Amino acid sequence: NPYILATLLFGLGLGTTITFASSHWLLAWMGLEINTLAIIPLMAQHHHPRAVEATTKYFLTQATAAAMLLFASTTNAWLTGQWDIQQMSHPFPLTLITLALALKIGLAPMHTWLPEVLQGLDLTTGLVLSTWQKLAPFALLLQIQNVNPTILVTLGLASTLVGGWGGLNQTQLRKVLAYSSIAHLGWMILILQYSPSLTLLALLTYFVMTFSTFLVFKLNKSTSINALAISWTKTPILTSLTPLVLLSLGGLPPLTGFMPKWLILQELAKQDLAPLATLAALSALLSLYFYLRISYAMTLTMSPNNLTGVTPWRFSSPQLTLPLAIATTATISLL
Repeated sequence: NPYILATLLFGLGLGTTITFASSHWLLAWMGLEINTLAIIPLMAQHHHPRAVEATTKYFLTQATAAAMLLFASTTNAWLTGQWDIQQMSHPFPLTLITLALALKIGLAPMHTWLPEVLQGLDLTTGLVLSTWQKLAPFALLLQIQNVNPTILVTLGLASTLVGGWGGLNQTQLRKVLAYSSIAHLGWMILILQYSPSLTLLALLTYFVMTFSTFLVFKLNKSTSINALAISWTKTPILTSLTPLVLLSLGGLPPLTGFMPKWLILQELAKQDLAPLATLAALSALLSLYFYLRISYAMTLTMSPNNLTGVTPWRFSSPQLTLPLAIATTATISLL
């Protein structure tokens, strides 16, 4: 029903906007709750057991994170008499709130729900979950100052490593994308303390690249690596561009995905954190391996000629092609 869909999407936008505009913890919490409640029907709209299971898992983790956030902000108000997001000074609620927001966006070691949930959804809702749902918690993370830097660096490094290792032995594309999301979020959190504008840049480029990747898989109607092998017969032009999109996600120059990684490594080196920068750069190699594997499965193997049920590529859906063209071009050539 278009009315219900419009209402839910409006709720999704409203929740994020409320969190963006809030300077009071209660209002921020309210925005996050509206956001969660709006996406849950969207996730469960295909009444498939996997979708319902994913929705339940998502609901439980988000409710836990929101409860943690509420508890931490109340504790902060009790200890300091302040409800203001900017004015947080006590280390205990600060740490708790950082961990609650990390659980909300799926940073390691609170990441285990993300691949499971993403695997149960269709690609469109998965895209919303991977991009839009990260905005509100990030707005809060950017606003809280004087968090212990060790916590953020530990979360960030753990996420890049987990995102790299976790994606290595996956055959399902949505799980690979979930681990890729964890790794990218790790890079963003790594630099959050030292240069918030770089975090925003990384978030923006991640959005563009993820958008384009999800659209490619949607146009191919493929959800596993095996299904990619026959994409030559479905969309030849797209198939030849996809490796570039994937390598951009992996952060290879001269593609767009290299830009945030380059600047983040530079900033870390400026802050005298050379060992950290080295570890982060090495963890990016892990991600690069599984992106390469997907590109290999998609373009460097001969496709088996089973043309049954393959639609001619010229008749692909027109409402996808324009956003896809824009996103792909941005992913490949923004650097």
